[in-house]
Amino acid sequence: MEKWLKFLEVNAPRILDLTIEHAVLVGLAILVALLIGVPLGIYLTTNDYLAETVLQIASVMLTIPSIALFGVMIPIFSIINQGIGFVPAFVALVLYSQLPIIRNTYTAIQNVSPEMRDAAKGVGMKTHQRLLRVEIPNAFPVIMAGIRTAVVLNIGIGVIAAYIGAGGLGVLITQGISRGDNYLIISGSVAVAILAMIADGILLWIQKRYTRKYIA
Repeated sequence: MEKWLKFLEVNAPRILDLTIEHAVLVGLAILVALLIGVPLGIYLTTNDYLAETVLQIASVMLTIPSIALFGVMIPIFSIINQGIGFVPAFVALVLYSQLPIIRNTYTAIQNVSPEMRDAAKGVGMKTHQRLLRVEIPNAFPVIMAGIRTAVVLNIGIGVIAAYIGAGGLGVLITQGISRGDNYLIISGSVAVAILAMIADGILLWIQKRYTRKYIA
């Protein structure tokens, strides 16, 4: 334990830099995934046939082993000389994020009570007004649960991105494995776990705060 703490003291700046790099990669991927997944989930509530198809595709995407999906990205993005590094890892993480975000958005909007919709219609709200003022606010806790799942999932999967040169905390783990250095492996693993807990804690706080203020 003492040796590991000494290792952390010496390598703290590098671990911090890789943690920030990891957080930026995951954060940007989640942001783009939200811009795609939330509107798509909302739209799917108007088309049940398309909803079933899209959710099945998203489910299949999540079953693909992460190392395989990252590997597939390499030849695809090699066409534009981006086969290694940030871009393929970013796209893979965006794809992995879609299922929990789309599914939770779709389910949450679908489950808004008909009485609330009827009341909104009764006061003259148009479709977009009902969506923004009634449906999304009431669906928000469930949508946030999907976002939290996607964030924690991507923080873990993002470790694999180190194998295609995207950096992040996976660098510590992969280097530790190749060198047989347990301190590197433990440091990377602990940092990933802490980052996931912090991110989930922040999102849970936002979810509860919003729920207490607007729903309760």
